[in-house]
Amino acid sequence: MAAPPKQSTILDARSFDRTLRRMADEIVELNNGTDDLVIVGIQRRGVQLAARIVSLIEEREHASVPQGALDITLYRDDLQTVGPRPLVGQTQIPVDVHSQVVVIVDDVLYTGRTIRAALDELADFGRPRRIALAVLIDRGGRELPIQPDIVGKTITADPSQRVDVLVQELDGRNGAVIAAREAEAGT
Repeated sequence: MAAPPKQSTILDARSFDRTLRRMADEIVELNNGTDDLVIVGIQRRGVQLAARIVSLIEEREHASVPQGALDITLYRDDLQTVGPRPLVGQTQIPVDVHSQVVVIVDDVLYTGRTIRAALDELADFGRPRRIALAVLIDRGGRELPIQPDIVGKTITADPSQRVDVLVQELDGRNGAVIAAREAEAGT
């Protein structure tokens, strides 16, 4: 039996929470308040991160911020490699995004292809005044000219490694780890 894959912790639970608090503050600063602000998470873990950021903003600013979710599955440029029946999650945009400031939230920014797909899907809902990107982890390795406006943590990861963000709702704990890609066998 093979030994369990080696993992290194990027963010433990406490640093994960601190990072989200800082990102929430940076989003408010970037927007100069909460007026016309909409926060949209990318399925899967971006949705949970967006919900926490919205909660932190509401708690600190005493203002309600609309929150949405994007499932970019059908907008992927590699959809033909996914298989004949891709699993499509929910897309929900709770407000008209026209003239709003939309912050897209994702867990890990790597090639930029997920964000390109999210921009394509978001365009189907209207024309925001501005779109910003907030990511918990920027691992480098861009294939497209996409850069985040707000970054929780920047790391350098080799293509042979994967970065996993863990959220309580889906994984039973909060954090982020880096591990060898070989650990993905069978998934």
